[in-house]
Amino acid sequence: MLDINMSDVVAVLKSLIPELVVIGVFAVLAILITILINKRTVKSVANRKLIHSQSWLVAFVAVVVAVTMMLLGPLSNLITKSTTKYQVQSATAAAARNLAKDISRESVILLENRNSTLPLQTSKVNVFGWASTNPVYGGTGSGSMSKDNPTESLMDGLHDAGIKTNEQLTKFYTDYRKDRPEVGMFSQDWTLPEPAANKYTDKVIDQAKNYSDTAVVVIGRVGGEGADLPLNMKAKGITYHDNDKAGDFKDGQSFLQLSKPESDMIATVSNNFNKIILVYNGANTFDLNFINQYPNIQSVVWCPPPGQAGFAALGEVLKGSTNPSGRSSDTFVRDLTKTPSYNNFGSFTYKNMNEHKAKVTGFTGKTTINTPTFVNYAESIYVGYRYYETAADEGFINYDDVVRYPFGYGLSYTTFSQKMGDIKHAKGKVSFDVTVTNTGSKAGKDAVEVYYNPPYTNGGIEKASANLIAFDKTKELKPGESQKIAVSFKDEDMASYDYKNAKSYVLEQGDYGISLRSNSHHVIENKNISIDHTITYDKSNPRSVDKTAATNQLDDLHGTVTYLSRANHFANYAVATAAPTDFDMSAESKAKFTNNANYDVKKHNKASDQMPTTGAKNDVKLYQLRDKPYDDPLWNKLLDELTVKEMDSLIAMGGYSNQAIKSVGKIELADADGPAALNNNFTKIGSIGFPSSTSMACTWNKELATRYGKMIGDIAHDMHISGWYAPAVNIHRNTFGGRTFEYFSEDPLISGTMGANEIAGARSKGVYSYMKHFALNEQETNRLDMLSTWADEQTLREIYLKPFQMAVTDGKAQATMSALNYAGPTYVADYAPLMKTVLRGEWGFRGMVITDYFGVYGYQNADQLIRNGNDMMLATTDVTNHVKDTSATSVKAMREASHNILYTAVHSYPYANGEPKLEVPAWKKALYATLVVLALIFLALEYVAMKRFNARRKAAHEAVLEQVAADPESVLSTDDENQEGENIQESLPEDKQE
Repeated sequence: MLDINMSDVVAVLKSLIPELVVIGVFAVLAILITILINKRTVKSVANRKLIHSQSWLVAFVAVVVAVTMMLLGPLSNLITKSTTKYQVQSATAAAARNLAKDISRESVILLENRNSTLPLQTSKVNVFGWASTNPVYGGTGSGSMSKDNPTESLMDGLHDAGIKTNEQLTKFYTDYRKDRPEVGMFSQDWTLPEPAANKYTDKVIDQAKNYSDTAVVVIGRVGGEGADLPLNMKAKGITYHDNDKAGDFKDGQSFLQLSKPESDMIATVSNNFNKIILVYNGANTFDLNFINQYPNIQSVVWCPPPGQAGFAALGEVLKGSTNPSGRSSDTFVRDLTKTPSYNNFGSFTYKNMNEHKAKVTGFTGKTTINTPTFVNYAESIYVGYRYYETAADEGFINYDDVVRYPFGYGLSYTTFSQKMGDIKHAKGKVSFDVTVTNTGSKAGKDAVEVYYNPPYTNGGIEKASANLIAFDKTKELKPGESQKIAVSFKDEDMASYDYKNAKSYVLEQGDYGISLRSNSHHVIENKNISIDHTITYDKSNPRSVDKTAATNQLDDLHGTVTYLSRANHFANYAVATAAPTDFDMSAESKAKFTNNANYDVKKHNKASDQMPTTGAKNDVKLYQLRDKPYDDPLWNKLLDELTVKEMDSLIAMGGYSNQAIKSVGKIELADADGPAALNNNFTKIGSIGFPSSTSMACTWNKELATRYGKMIGDIAHDMHISGWYAPAVNIHRNTFGGRTFEYFSEDPLISGTMGANEIAGARSKGVYSYMKHFALNEQETNRLDMLSTWADEQTLREIYLKPFQMAVTDGKAQATMSALNYAGPTYVADYAPLMKTVLRGEWGFRGMVITDYFGVYGYQNADQLIRNGNDMMLATTDVTNHVKDTSATSVKAMREASHNILYTAVHSYPYANGEPKLEVPAWKKALYATLVVLALIFLALEYVAMKRFNARRKAAHEAVLEQVAADPESVLSTDDENQEGENIQESLPEDKQE
């Protein structure tokens, strides 16, 4: 669950200022009138009392009107979202927990297992490491879990599997500290509460040795939205509280290395136990190079975040009732500072962009002044295993000295053999069977991994020597059982993007190695196919996945960066991967740079644009457009009916819902956050937290991803939610990424396949998924601060955009969430070449694009966004999310954005059976009833006031008459004590008047 966003609170208060001013003004006036209208200024009691009562009744009306305007205006969405609560049904929740366990069972990875230490040969173990009592379930921020759902802890998971643990040792850790320091969106405390060496007294160790001769050591690392993991724990601004007097970390050590207390603990355990199982619990690949120092560490298990039910799988794997079948979704390297992206990951601020500084109100509500920043994807296509395999083939690195566990790596309690069948290569398609046989003595599953190695010309198009092109997972095979896995892919899938010359995808002539591997490095079998002549996939011959041929559209993102090249055995590695030295944006790019300070909407208006029809009475309802093509003529009739105000409401207020439009039968549809759940951030109701996206990728099981998408659909029906802010298919560019848990892998095929299958699964239930964050949101650092991302077009298309295209072409995505960073000099959501030309033109995407969280960052405004392909603002309050310009150009853009939103909406499940009812929220019904009551109260008060006024007038009248009757001359001496005296004199007979 997301915490309260203080910037939203500030924005809400600002939006209420007019109504609050009205309330204040009328209250002050009522008070002033009460004070000023007194015996001295108005002598008539009746008049004085009437003025008093009427002033307060007017104030009462003003307050009621102002409050009503607030409730039905700025606060309406927030109240509706906060008061309408729908729970997940018990049957759905039970099915969800079972699925979560199934995912975790296939995501746990056995990295080492010397002397067959696992499965455990004992039922009793000591569990060391503070993280054993506070493990990592998922991520923070949007990845947080709902507290309403039962959470199975790591220790619970072991116990459920029949493993007994040393309770005194566990108490030792909980007594030290019960809670995990908060690594949240708004602030991060990176403290690792691991007891220092002196806490492990002889008494503690002796008790543990007497309990069991086997030790399980748990190391955990958490990440989340809002911050990347620290590369240097001693860097300025890092909050950390030492456990050891000597300091937990030295300068230069990262969060993904052992702290001194952890290292000391492992040394102590190693000195006292011969059988040690190390469990790493986290999404980010960890520096496990210390393992060589401790021979007694017999087994190593990677348990990526398993969600609220998945730790049962860890216990089953340790016990042996589940045979591990997970494969690594990333490469574990020996030195995290030696990765190609290390020096170009983090914070880099431009020195020549001071005129583009922006006042930013962040998530905490604190206002800061930010200067544009940048990040260079200088490693080019050589991300993760693509670099390590290619560099090894080029003789540039000694593979074993650099890589500890390859991509796609994982062990089993049994053994398998895999054999390639004969390759068939015809009509642009490659196909063959892989026969997998369980050659061991225990049932288990195996992953099939197929890679291709394209022909490379020195200095030509950049190509990695290993590229995953197909994968699958077997069923559970009994000992001796075999299964044939069909493998097929197209020639075009092996094409490389040539952004320098052909400016299109090119399949070069030559031999392509097709290899079956147990991981990215270990080749089981290799066969070649030959491409007889070079094929260029230009506009006359587009790839089958492209609606229009891909050609250079993203040159603006190239910048002045030196990109890593394979040429001459990575000869430019040192220069290309060095930290940036140029902190000036080029004059060419700077001239294109825009934010709210220099964007003038009128300069982008076209005189030739004609004002579209609005407010027509065509009597077309949205439900009639279901299953009709995007360009069906009936759409024009429906869009003609929309008013500018209705379109603006639909566009501007898209935070966690899309608005109702009564005139066309559009109901409000709810959207929910959660990369591994569905969480209603307003009602705080959420589903079970599933295993992380990294965990899903580690299963290498496409069918599980589809099941997960369908389960999200079932949960969405229970919670009355139509849209899911997930999955995120960004790339694990660098292991220090804060949202690694939310993304799948360093590989685009794994990321695209898992994301597409999840989307297709949810879509089958009528739920639209927002594939995100489109695009280039691979780090959290500066992501709100005009972060310009630079990359060459080959890298963009082959690595970072490929998963999104797969989500569109394979998953049939209906919604997209744009990212918060800049694409070169342009805010990515405003970048028409990406949002329009590539997404909708080349890929054929039909649906809506929403911003990431809409805030006061200095570069988000609806006028610019809708003209460049972003349809809806993820906003719940009034900031710069409303369309201000009402020119023909703007209204045309509003019409197109509305078309995209409505197209997605009508194909969601609420419209499956005709026109749904426009439901009035319960709180609005209560408000209307309250207004009726208040109106009656007002009338009653007005009646009482007038009745009292008339009574006072009558009483005064009668008093004067009595006085006149008794002493006519006294009327002249009353000095007009009350105004009624004059009126009464006038009413007396002529002979009685003065």
